[in-house]
Amino acid sequence: MNASPQPRRFSKITVSFLLAGLAAAGCHRGPAAGFNMPPPQVNVITIKPQALPITAELPGRIDPVNIAQVNARVDGNVLHREFEQGSYVTNGQVLYEIDPAPYKAQLESAQASLMQAKLLAERYKPLVGINAVSKQNYDNAVASAAEAKASVDIAQINLGYCTVTAPISGRIGPALVTEGALVSQSAATPMALIQQMDPIYFDFTESSADVLKLRKQLAAGQLKEASSGEPKVTLELPDGTAYPQEGKLLFQDITVDPSSGMVTLRAEFPNPDGWLLPGMFGIGRLEQAIAPEAILVPQPAVVIEPNGSASVMLVTATNTVVAQPIQIGAAVGTDWTVESGLKAGDRVIVAGLQKAMPGMPVAPVLVDETTNAPVNGQ
Repeated sequence: MNASPQPRRFSKITVSFLLAGLAAAGCHRGPAAGFNMPPPQVNVITIKPQALPITAELPGRIDPVNIAQVNARVDGNVLHREFEQGSYVTNGQVLYEIDPAPYKAQLESAQASLMQAKLLAERYKPLVGINAVSKQNYDNAVASAAEAKASVDIAQINLGYCTVTAPISGRIGPALVTEGALVSQSAATPMALIQQMDPIYFDFTESSADVLKLRKQLAAGQLKEASSGEPKVTLELPDGTAYPQEGKLLFQDITVDPSSGMVTLRAEFPNPDGWLLPGMFGIGRLEQAIAPEAILVPQPAVVIEPNGSASVMLVTATNTVVAQPIQIGAAVGTDWTVESGLKAGDRVIVAGLQKAMPGMPVAPVLVDETTNAPVNGQ
């Protein structure tokens, strides 16, 4: 009666031991059973040096080609304003009429004096020959006639100044005086401002250190002059869009601003539609040279550490991942220029970086740098 429970307890212990043994055996049979994971797939590009325009992005402002301050040139009351504020005016167009009455009277008086002086000189002329009038009196009469003629000329000029005209063609601003206002020649009362806006200037600055660096690189042959011989200038508007017209560089100042270390440059842009307004801020892109063997890598492929150092992941000839430190330069679109650390033929991982650790094998897929599509049907 007491012997039957013993075999049951032994069989439970035996089964538990066997199950534990099987589980332990199962943990060690993976490699033997062929469960190795395949190398992760990564997308790579092959480095190919290329000719790259070296373009500087420089801030600046729009300035008019010509500015004319229209001032009063005679004293008097403004009778009429003849222009529409903010409109386009042409050279010689009438802007204001100043009361001409006083100047008409001055002209008539000067003309009368001239007539009297001429008559006296003409009367004395034959009398000098017979010594009826002294030579001195005749000379005085001739001089008086000349002086009267000058007075007439001055009076005519002042009368002409009563009609205020535009000295240049351009966009005129608000009227600075109203009808009935008293203007003064001695105070040079400002009446209007005209700005010539087509073409228009874009004035911008560049660091003198960058200018010196560029010249040294050109002298050393690291960079080449732009093929056109004339630097290409484009403009980015304040809203971030590109201005449709291309400009031309007029000059680069030979003097460095001692307070900022900057050099001033000036470009000229066509402005037929009046998009560019004086005082407007913009970003000028100046094509300065050509880098004949530039290396570019997509920005997502570059790992930048907090200390500023940069690196990429390369795939070796044996399809192993290695980390490669690089020195990056300027950004070009969505790429970085690489100043050192890469050479032609290097394979850079551009996708799948999270699966690529240094020293591990990978399965590289060559992709097109611009489309990210596999190359040659990969």
